[in-house]
Amino acid sequence: MFSLNRATILGNVTRDPEVKQLPSGQSVCTFGVATNRSWTDANGAKQDKAEFHNMVAWGKLAEILGQYLTKGKKVYVEGRLQTRDWEGQDGVKRYRTEIVAENAIILDRAGGTGGGFAPSVSSPSDDPSLDPSSEIKVEDIPF
Repeated sequence: MFSLNRATILGNVTRDPEVKQLPSGQSVCTFGVATNRSWTDANGAKQDKAEFHNMVAWGKLAEILGQYLTKGKKVYVEGRLQTRDWEGQDGVKRYRTEIVAENAIILDRAGGTGGGFAPSVSSPSDDPSLDPSSEIKVEDIPF
């Protein structure tokens, strides 16, 4: 049996990324991305709707996105959908569906709001050719 869990998002960052270190030392980054859809309704009027997506990145990808993404920047993210559940303080079970980022491309130049493409960054766990112990230097990033 075949199944597929893939998400591809191209939109604007809605809040500055928040990076945390877990007790294990692994980094996790959370941020939001908005996508927009436009269509013409049956009456010929143009309609717009925004969707808001919760994003999570882990490891080196989390550190890079936390350092270079800011609210308003355009970003392309590939990953998978994941739903978490927990019990709130009020005893009610809560759910949150997130996109776990595996690859990302920051589409805005540093210090700007539009224009060129930046190189993509991938989660090292998905690409064994990447050395997770290597240090990324700001001067090595061309945007």
